Amino acid sequence: MFQSRTSGKFLAAVAGGALLLTACAGNDTGADKPAASGSASASAPAAQSITYAYEQEFHSYNNNTVAENATRNAGPLQRVLTGFWFYGDKGAITPDKDFGTYEKTSDDPLTVEYTISDKAVWSDGTPIDCDDTLLWWGFKSGKIKGFSASGNEGVQDTKLPECDKGGKKFTLVYDKPFADWVANGPGATEMLPAHVVAKQAGLSEDEFIAAVKATDAKKLEKAIKFFNDGWVSEGTLPAADLIPSSGPYKLSKMDAGQSLTFVANDKWWGTPAAIPTVVERFIALDEQAQALQNREVQIVEPQPGPDVLNQLKALEGVQVNLGDAYTYEHLDFNFDSSPFKDKALREAFAKCVPRQLIVDNLIKPVAPESKPLEVRNVAPFQSNNAAVVAASGGAGVYAQQDIEGAKALVEKAGKTGLEVKIGYQTPNPRRTAAVQLIIDSCNKAGFKVVDKGSEDFFGTVMPANGYDVALYAWSGSSLVSGWASTFTTPKKCDGENKGNNNGCYSSKKVDELIAKLNATVDLAAQDPIIAEIEKNLWADLATIPLFQHPGLSAWDETVKNVVPNPAQSTITWNMDKWSLT
Repeated sequence: MFQSRTSGKFLAAVAGGALLLTACAGNDTGADKPAASGSASASAPAAQSITYAYEQEFHSYNNNTVAENATRNAGPLQRVLTGFWFYGDKGAITPDKDFGTYEKTSDDPLTVEYTISDKAVWSDGTPIDCDDTLLWWGFKSGKIKGFSASGNEGVQDTKLPECDKGGKKFTLVYDKPFADWVANGPGATEMLPAHVVAKQAGLSEDEFIAAVKATDAKKLEKAIKFFNDGWVSEGTLPAADLIPSSGPYKLSKMDAGQSLTFVANDKWWGTPAAIPTVVERFIALDEQAQALQNREVQIVEPQPGPDVLNQLKALEGVQVNLGDAYTYEHLDFNFDSSPFKDKALREAFAKCVPRQLIVDNLIKPVAPESKPLEVRNVAPFQSNNAAVVAASGGAGVYAQQDIEGAKALVEKAGKTGLEVKIGYQTPNPRRTAAVQLIIDSCNKAGFKVVDKGSEDFFGTVMPANGYDVALYAWSGSSLVSGWASTFTTPKKCDGENKGNNNGCYSSKKVDELIAKLNATVDLAAQDPIIAEIEKNLWADLATIPLFQHPGLSAWDETVKNVVPNPAQSTITWNMDKWSLT
């Protein structure tokens, strides 16, 4: 959320698709990362162009690092950087046969063979081959020190792929079973151009391949630095030769604070994009409905609320869709440098947070069946939700607000009047309203809650642990491995080593259970493990889950083939199929 940061079920940046941080109602893909919203005053789109709105400014061609694992990057890149699979219709894991094919050839040891299409080529004419495979394995496996990877579940248990210069085939052989093997090879946005990285590091193709095979971090030092930082966009795109495309669109230009433009990739070997130009406009959530009404954009995914829903429904010639989304809202404690290292204070805060009131006031007017979440990692609309809730005990003593119980704990700890800084990404009217409800309730329990929302919360505040409680969302999927790094003990509590575990929560028991879950291929056997994980997360109060986001989108009826997606891939997952009538 991602952040929309976004299976059992959510993405967290891992092997097959991780939780993305998201700042909005649709995806803390993950992540939510710093959102830069522009005004909604651009001129009308050209006849051969489709414009969609997103509330965060694009920030990196590489969304696989800890810092950039967010939907603001992953969403736009869906049809720019392709891979062996993607989140397709209804969020399903879908093989991308244009890119290549893969199949499991053995269960013991788990072995998966991959073949990149002979036609697959970067938009600069360079073939997609072994170099790119080794770059992917190098950063995803965690076996080469220095790469900032948002997660490495699954890939960390694979042997080095045996492939040679120019090779189009490789095999992943696992040391142990992996539940989400079907989504563990390079997926959409994960296969990056190794020839660009090698050139920036001053390495030949042969030298790069040899260094990865030797896991030689020293030889790859400049390559690693470029991978981590070289693709970040500060108001403008990197040079065109640094950002080639492997999909139907390529990045064309970026206007700071305003828009990102895609143009059709003439080197794309699959079905050509239906529309030659797509523009992403950076527009704040609370301005998107008006932008659609003015036809400054043709597709929006605004934050769901009764006013915006009614506004959209009143528009002529507009299709409105309200559906499920894997994104969920939550409060995260700072375990590193806040008073909430004290479990008694976490218990007190969990008791005073008005979860039901937040849902009643902010979510039910849009999605009447909504309830406060009982578990974090299985969405209410998933078929196994009831079983996991029952087996875990759900929210237990925190299911109902208990101001007096919270007050007693605060007083016992001698912390009456304790200042609690709640951080979140602004502007976000719904989160501002939620924080005010928390202030009204938790101040009665003896806390002094302070709204510390900021426009650069994900950019500077969260990485520096400059908060006591963070309010954001995770955007995920149906993959059980997707949320592993969210709750796994980080190597170190800093920006490069936390993975998706922003609050630096640590539990040896949860680490063991997550490892067990990731190695459990039998779907039926996964639910009891997920339930045990949830039971421990509630006992430790690792986080406070609030509600599942309703998915709201709307588009001009002249735009065809728009298909909302509940997973972290967002509505852009099939934008090469969008067309105008």
